[in-house]
Amino acid sequence: MNIKHKAHPWHGISPGDNTPDIVTAFIEIVPSDTVKYEIDKDSGYLKIDRPQKFSNMIPTLYGFIPRSYCAEKIAEYAATQSGKPVSKGDGDPLDICVLSERSVTHGDILLQAIPIGGFRLLDGGEADDKIIAVMKGDEFYRQWRDVSDCPESYINRLKHYFLTYKHLPSEKSVCEITHVYGREEAHEVIRRAIADYQYHFGCQDDE
Repeated sequence: MNIKHKAHPWHGISPGDNTPDIVTAFIEIVPSDTVKYEIDKDSGYLKIDRPQKFSNMIPTLYGFIPRSYCAEKIAEYAATQSGKPVSKGDGDPLDICVLSERSVTHGDILLQAIPIGGFRLLDGGEADDKIIAVMKGDEFYRQWRDVSDCPESYINRLKHYFLTYKHLPSEKSVCEITHVYGREEAHEVIRRAIADYQYHFGCQDDE
Protein backbone atom coordinates (compact mmCIF):
# COMPACT_ATOMS: atom_id res chain seq x y z
CA MET A 1 0.00 0.00 0.00
CA ASN A 2 1.34 3.38 -1.02
CA ILE A 3 1.45 5.70 2.02
CA LYS A 4 1.72 9.44 1.42
CA HIS A 5 3.04 11.61 4.23
CA LYS A 6 1.94 15.16 4.86
CA ALA A 7 4.33 17.60 3.18
CA HIS A 8 6.33 19.86 5.48
CA PRO A 9 4.78 23.35 5.02
CA TRP A 10 8.18 25.04 4.81
CA HIS A 11 10.27 22.52 2.89
CA GLY A 12 7.77 20.28 1.12
CA ILE A 13 5.57 22.80 -0.69
CA SER A 14 6.51 24.89 -3.72
CA PRO A 15 6.22 28.69 -3.51
CA GLY A 16 4.45 28.47 -6.89
CA ASP A 17 5.22 28.43 -10.60
CA ASN A 18 4.40 32.14 -11.02
CA THR A 19 6.49 33.48 -8.15
CA PRO A 20 6.85 36.38 -7.37
CA ASP A 21 3.70 37.59 -9.18
CA ILE A 22 1.57 34.98 -7.41
CA VAL A 23 2.85 33.01 -4.42
CA THR A 24 1.67 30.14 -2.31
CA ALA A 25 1.22 31.23 1.30
CA PHE A 26 0.97 28.93 4.31
CA ILE A 27 -1.29 30.65 6.84
CA GLU A 28 -0.40 30.19 10.50
CA ILE A 29 -2.77 32.61 12.24
CA VAL A 30 -5.97 34.50 11.43
CA PRO A 31 -7.41 37.72 12.91
CA SER A 32 -9.69 35.89 15.38
CA ASP A 33 -6.81 33.97 17.02
CA THR A 34 -6.08 34.95 20.61
CA VAL A 35 -2.85 32.96 20.70
CA LYS A 36 0.06 33.22 18.28
CA TYR A 37 0.70 30.02 16.37
CA GLU A 38 3.85 29.37 14.39
CA ILE A 39 5.30 26.46 12.49
CA ASP A 40 7.48 24.00 14.35
CA LYS A 41 10.50 23.86 12.04
CA ASP A 42 11.35 20.25 12.86
CA SER A 43 7.95 18.57 12.60
CA GLY A 44 6.05 20.96 10.33
CA TYR A 45 3.10 21.09 12.75
CA LEU A 46 1.66 24.30 14.12
CA LYS A 47 2.60 25.04 17.71
CA ILE A 48 1.50 27.67 20.20
CA ASP A 49 4.18 30.32 20.47
CA ARG A 50 2.47 32.47 23.09
CA PRO A 51 -0.88 34.09 23.93
CA GLN A 52 -1.44 37.39 22.16
CA LYS A 53 -0.59 40.18 24.60
CA PHE A 54 -3.38 42.52 25.69
CA SER A 55 -5.69 43.43 22.79
CA ASN A 56 -3.10 42.80 20.07
CA MET A 57 -4.62 40.70 17.31
CA ILE A 58 -3.20 40.25 13.84
CA PRO A 59 -5.28 42.39 11.42
CA THR A 60 -4.80 40.08 8.40
CA LEU A 61 -4.19 36.45 7.57
CA TYR A 62 -0.55 35.82 8.45
CA GLY A 63 1.97 33.17 7.55
CA PHE A 64 4.96 32.60 5.30
CA ILE A 65 6.06 31.73 1.78
CA PRO A 66 7.30 28.11 1.56
CA ARG A 67 10.92 27.49 0.57
CA SER A 68 11.94 31.03 1.44
CA TYR A 69 14.52 32.04 4.03
CA CYS A 70 15.68 35.37 5.43
CA ALA A 71 19.48 35.23 5.45
CA GLU A 72 22.40 36.94 3.70
CA LYS A 73 20.72 38.25 0.54
CA ILE A 74 17.77 39.60 2.52
CA ALA A 75 20.09 41.27 5.04
CA GLU A 76 22.23 42.78 2.28
CA TYR A 77 19.17 44.22 0.54
CA ALA A 78 17.72 45.56 3.79
CA ALA A 79 20.98 47.35 4.57
CA THR A 80 21.21 48.82 1.06
CA GLN A 81 17.60 50.00 0.97
CA SER A 82 17.41 51.32 4.54
CA GLY A 83 20.93 52.72 4.93
CA LYS A 84 21.09 51.08 8.35
CA PRO A 85 23.39 48.36 9.67
CA VAL A 86 21.68 44.96 9.37
CA SER A 87 23.49 42.11 11.10
CA LYS A 88 21.64 39.26 9.35
CA GLY A 89 18.25 37.93 8.30
CA ASP A 90 16.06 36.62 11.10
CA GLY A 91 16.59 32.99 10.05
CA ASP A 92 12.90 32.29 9.38
CA PRO A 93 10.81 31.89 6.23
CA LEU A 94 9.66 35.15 4.63
CA ASP A 95 6.53 36.42 6.37
CA ILE A 96 3.41 37.39 4.44
CA CYS A 97 0.24 39.27 5.43
CA VAL A 98 -2.73 38.47 3.18
CA LEU A 99 -5.78 40.71 2.87
CA SER A 100 -9.11 38.96 2.33
CA GLU A 101 -12.67 40.28 2.34
CA ARG A 102 -13.96 36.89 3.44
CA SER A 103 -13.46 35.55 6.93
CA VAL A 104 -11.07 32.60 7.26
CA THR A 105 -11.70 30.80 10.53
CA HIS A 106 -8.44 28.95 11.12
CA GLY A 107 -4.85 28.64 10.02
CA ASP A 108 -2.86 25.62 8.83
CA ILE A 109 -4.07 26.22 5.28
CA LEU A 110 -2.59 27.11 1.90
CA LEU A 111 -3.80 29.91 -0.35
CA GLN A 112 -2.68 31.78 -3.45
CA ALA A 113 -1.69 35.39 -2.82
CA ILE A 114 -0.70 38.34 -5.02
CA PRO A 115 2.07 40.46 -3.45
CA ILE A 116 1.44 44.21 -3.67
CA GLY A 117 4.16 45.54 -1.38
CA GLY A 118 5.64 45.11 2.04
CA PHE A 119 7.54 46.79 4.83
CA ARG A 120 11.05 46.42 6.09
CA LEU A 121 11.08 45.49 9.75
CA LEU A 122 14.35 45.42 11.66
CA ASP A 123 14.02 43.36 14.83
CA GLY A 124 17.07 43.82 17.04
CA GLY A 125 19.11 44.65 13.94
CA GLU A 126 17.92 41.58 12.01
CA ALA A 127 15.98 41.83 8.74
CA ASP A 128 12.40 40.59 9.18
CA ASP A 129 10.50 41.80 6.11
CA LYS A 130 6.72 41.48 5.92
CA ILE A 131 5.21 41.03 2.46
CA ILE A 132 1.73 42.51 1.99
CA ALA A 133 -0.51 40.61 -0.43
CA VAL A 134 -4.13 40.16 -1.45
CA MET A 135 -5.84 36.80 -1.78
CA LYS A 136 -6.07 35.73 -5.40
CA GLY A 137 -9.63 36.11 -6.69
CA ASP A 138 -10.82 38.25 -3.78
CA GLU A 139 -13.74 40.33 -5.08
CA PHE A 140 -12.77 43.47 -3.16
CA TYR A 141 -9.02 43.48 -2.61
CA ARG A 142 -8.08 42.34 -6.12
CA GLN A 143 -8.47 45.96 -7.24
CA TRP A 144 -5.36 46.81 -5.21
CA ARG A 145 -2.33 46.24 -7.46
CA ASP A 146 0.25 48.09 -5.35
CA VAL A 147 0.55 49.08 -1.72
CA SER A 148 -0.02 52.69 -2.82
CA ASP A 149 -3.62 51.65 -3.55
CA CYS A 150 -4.20 50.79 0.13
CA PRO A 151 -5.70 53.34 2.52
CA GLU A 152 -3.05 54.52 4.97
CA SER A 153 -5.15 53.20 7.87
CA TYR A 154 -4.62 49.59 6.70
CA ILE A 155 -0.86 50.00 6.65
CA ASN A 156 -0.80 51.83 9.98
CA ARG A 157 -2.76 49.01 11.61
CA LEU A 158 -0.24 46.45 10.38
CA LYS A 159 2.71 48.57 11.43
CA HIS A 160 1.26 49.07 14.91
CA TYR A 161 0.76 45.35 15.39
CA PHE A 162 4.29 44.38 14.46
CA LEU A 163 5.86 47.20 16.47
CA THR A 164 3.99 46.27 19.65
CA TYR A 165 2.98 42.60 19.64
CA LYS A 166 6.08 41.34 21.43
CA HIS A 167 6.30 43.94 24.17
CA LEU A 168 4.65 45.10 27.37
CA PRO A 169 3.62 48.79 27.42
CA SER A 170 6.49 49.55 29.81
CA GLU A 171 9.10 47.96 27.54
CA LYS A 172 11.03 49.74 24.82
CA SER A 173 10.51 48.14 21.41
CA VAL A 174 13.57 46.79 19.62
CA CYS A 175 11.61 46.68 16.36
CA GLU A 176 11.83 49.40 13.73
CA ILE A 177 10.04 49.79 10.41
CA THR A 178 12.35 51.68 8.09
CA HIS A 179 9.85 52.16 5.27
CA VAL A 180 6.92 50.71 3.35
CA TYR A 181 7.67 49.58 -0.21
CA GLY A 182 5.68 48.77 -3.32
CA ARG A 183 5.14 45.73 -5.51
CA GLU A 184 8.41 45.78 -7.44
CA GLU A 185 10.52 45.90 -4.30
CA ALA A 186 8.38 43.17 -2.75
CA HIS A 187 9.13 40.99 -5.78
CA GLU A 188 12.85 41.53 -5.25
CA VAL A 189 12.57 40.62 -1.56
CA ILE A 190 10.75 37.40 -2.49
CA ARG A 191 13.36 36.49 -5.11
CA ARG A 192 16.16 37.05 -2.60
CA ALA A 193 14.41 35.01 0.11
CA ILE A 194 14.01 32.10 -2.30
CA ALA A 195 17.67 32.41 -3.31
CA ASP A 196 18.67 32.37 0.38
CA TYR A 197 16.61 29.21 0.84
CA GLN A 198 18.20 27.49 -2.14
CA TYR A 199 21.69 28.39 -0.90
CA HIS A 200 21.10 27.08 2.62
CA PHE A 201 18.80 24.13 1.96
CA GLY A 202 19.21 23.30 -1.72
CA CYS A 203 16.48 22.85 -4.30
CA GLN A 204 13.73 20.56 -3.08
CA ASP A 205 11.80 18.11 -5.26
CA ASP A 206 8.06 18.76 -5.36
CA GLU A 207 5.97 16.32 -3.38
